[in-house]
Amino acid sequence: MRRSTLDPETLASQLSSAPSLPPVERWNPPLSGDMDLRIARNGVWSHEGRPIQRGALVRLFASILRYDPDGHYYLVTPVEKWRIQVDDAPFLAVRLDAEGTGREQRLLFTTNLDDRVSAGSAHPLMVEYRSPGGEPSPYIHVRGGLRALLSRAVFLELIELGEERPAANGGHDYGVWSEGKFFSLGQLDDEN
Repeated sequence: MRRSTLDPETLASQLSSAPSLPPVERWNPPLSGDMDLRIARNGVWSHEGRPIQRGALVRLFASILRYDPDGHYYLVTPVEKWRIQVDDAPFLAVRLDAEGTGREQRLLFTTNLDDRVSAGSAHPLMVEYRSPGGEPSPYIHVRGGLRALLSRAVFLELIELGEERPAANGGHDYGVWSEGKFFSLGQLDDEN
């Protein structure tokens, strides 16, 4: 594989005139190689082992980030495609704003890169448990195949907004409403 030669300044000038996010899902250049770029579980982007300090550069890279069905993340331009490493999710949800209550509630999440999404059909919330009884990993879909891991503080706020309701399997779900949709955060133990 080739070493990365993606020039951030050239890329920035090419994308600066774009009114919104580039259509990375329509770009299909051949794989250029692996870039020494890693997104840590805590949302920190590092290049060659050093955190990227320029927020504008991180947001630029995030605008061309794509998750492909092969299970890898790529930075994609019309002519280049660089594979990068992502420890968990590429974004971190760092703020939660709730409007309304119950079924009328709307939950708005803000990521570490200032993306704002409202939980609903287009942006579902999900909680994964990698082992029975283990720590939950809560996420919200941001765009394409990209999601944000909810920070611990945001997840605790979300839990405070939750309610119990009967589950289809006869147990009880604990979850939250947003945009008229109920999102389960987990099943409650019926043992008292």
